[in-house]
Amino acid sequence: MSARVDYETLFTEHVADGVVLLTLNRPDRANGVVPELARDMVEALTALEADLSVRALVLTGAGKQFCAGADLVEMHRYLAEEMPRTGEPYNARVIFPVIERVVGSRLPVVAAVNGGATAGGFDLALACDIRVASTAAKFGETYIRLGLPPGNGGTWFLPRLVGPGVAAELALTGDVFGAARALEIGLVNRVVEPEALIEDAVGTASRIAAWSWRAVQMTKQSLRAAWQQDLSSSLATNYWAAVGLQGGPDVAEGVAAFVEKRPARFNRRPT
Repeated sequence: MSARVDYETLFTEHVADGVVLLTLNRPDRANGVVPELARDMVEALTALEADLSVRALVLTGAGKQFCAGADLVEMHRYLAEEMPRTGEPYNARVIFPVIERVVGSRLPVVAAVNGGATAGGFDLALACDIRVASTAAKFGETYIRLGLPPGNGGTWFLPRLVGPGVAAELALTGDVFGAARALEIGLVNRVVEPEALIEDAVGTASRIAAWSWRAVQMTKQSLRAAWQQDLSSSLATNYWAAVGLQGGPDVAEGVAAFVEKRPARFNRRPT
């Protein structure tokens, strides 16, 4: 069930019911970020979010790398030729909307980290809701090696995911570490062999896509909102989510299916 759509720097494919695989496609440059890739990410997410048959997304990289962050060849040229004129740091304004769109998307995003995920590529993986890593994956908040602090959300994501002490160690040393360490510190959900990575990530996305799309979207939004809320505010969010959903078709179907001892039939198109 392919229906592949090609962009200049990535492509998307329908790989299971309700699931799309988005592949960064600059393997010769380790899927390094250039403005065109950021543009294509926003365009692809916009198209996928508008398609209500899509209910979950898997993000990976072509070739041996997930994403190496900024394309340093292009960054070198930019620093020499354009920054003296613009005063703008490389890619800063174009990558921010990508991170915000991944976090704010109605679609749960599963990162299938197939190889290196460093600097901005690391932050892109952190922005996803779930991370599955290949045993070949490598991770690193490596901005410090370029004389920079983390620039694309790493200082916000890392302390929340792994705690402030580990976050400080990763950001301040710029160490690159493997999948086993990522699993140990809770950065990834699980580690699988390279040949099983996409199947595992798509399987996870498929299990999510099988549930009520309304409940899935509200769950993602509630989890993300809770990162910035106290308990009372989170409970209020949960209350109004329940008010909105209990009047719709999915909760009635889920309860009826339980009472009748049958599988729930969510996401049926209106006849």
